Amino acid sequence: MMTKEELLEQAFEAQKNAYAPYSNFHVGAAVLTADDHVVLGANVENASYPAGACAEATALNAAYSLGYRKDDIKMIAITSHGDTPARPCGKCRQIIRELAGKQVPIILSNRNETVETTIEVLLPDSFGPEDLLK
Repeated sequence: MMTKEELLEQAFEAQKNAYAPYSNFHVGAAVLTADDHVVLGANVENASYPAGACAEATALNAAYSLGYRKDDIKMIAITSHGDTPARPCGKCRQIIRELAGKQVPIILSNRNETVETTIEVLLPDSFGPEDLLK
């Protein structure tokens, strides 16, 4: 069984693969699944800024591409090198909310500080699939 610390190390390794020539802000993410598989992601920027991809979205999209779903996501680690642990952007909060669920532990770290939270804390009163008319 993988520990939070081991998952964070995986996210720090993924951070090395970031492509961030514009912001120089490297972010890594590691998604832990119920079968203890780790799916990694790194931010990938683009000269057309909206076309870039955040690390956590990259990792979750990769997990879904491998066949994992919301009930399979056990924990998410997100790492950065800023002065404080980076929080997911608004778009990524919505992606996490839909693809990982409200109660999945999210560990944020910059090596100097580690914060544990959930998307329910980061995105309270959120909109989700259950809110759509069926």
